[in-house]
Amino acid sequence: MRYAVLGTGMVGRTVAARLNSLGHEVVIGTRDPDATAGRDEFAAWREGDRDAADVGLAGFAEAARHGQTLVNATAGKASVAILAEAGAAHLDGRILIDIANPLDFSHGFPPTLDPVNDDSLGERIQRTFPGLRVVKTLNTMNCRIMVEPARVPGEHTVFLSGEDPEAKAEVRALLHAFGWPEASVLDLGGIETARGTEMLLPVWLRLMGALGHTDFNFHVQGARRGGAGGLVAGADA
Repeated sequence: MRYAVLGTGMVGRTVAARLNSLGHEVVIGTRDPDATAGRDEFAAWREGDRDAADVGLAGFAEAARHGQTLVNATAGKASVAILAEAGAAHLDGRILIDIANPLDFSHGFPPTLDPVNDDSLGERIQRTFPGLRVVKTLNTMNCRIMVEPARVPGEHTVFLSGEDPEAKAEVRALLHAFGWPEASVLDLGGIETARGTEMLLPVWLRLMGALGHTDFNFHVQGARRGGAGGLVAGADA
């Protein structure tokens, strides 16, 4: 499978290296490939992670042309503009795995969310690019746990939101390849349910501050029994 990971930050780099380790052909999309390649942080990642050495680097449009499946790991406030830069013609029919959150740092830290409550980043992307098959997932945890769920001991949960059943099935299979067992994957329904998972981010940030680390995740108890379940945080101190 050919993947295009849009975004060169820690999340994008972590996911790209994991996809590459699974044998996929991976390109990272960025606005200026030469500038990105020259950054010390990016060069150190390329040299220090054996799964990163042969990950490609391209402009957004070229990356979108390359990828059969796209991963949105851009800053949430810029995601729609970056996807527009990639070009709608290159997006139609593609699966987009949206792992971004619409964090707004304009008033400092902790950030707020924009959009929030009656909209979500996942929905905004789907409305703007109706030819995309958007699946929201992996946005409620640290990037290392995204690709290595065993970092948190015991059971914990990854959510799925999206309109296309076939797209969600493909993303579910990728989650299994990352190490997520079937019992941990909870399909919440359509893309509207991304509102809920994005709104977990303020809770996540407070937990990070209270725990002093990011090796924790949410666990929904009772999800497989059809009950309401309880949302609890599991942490590896």
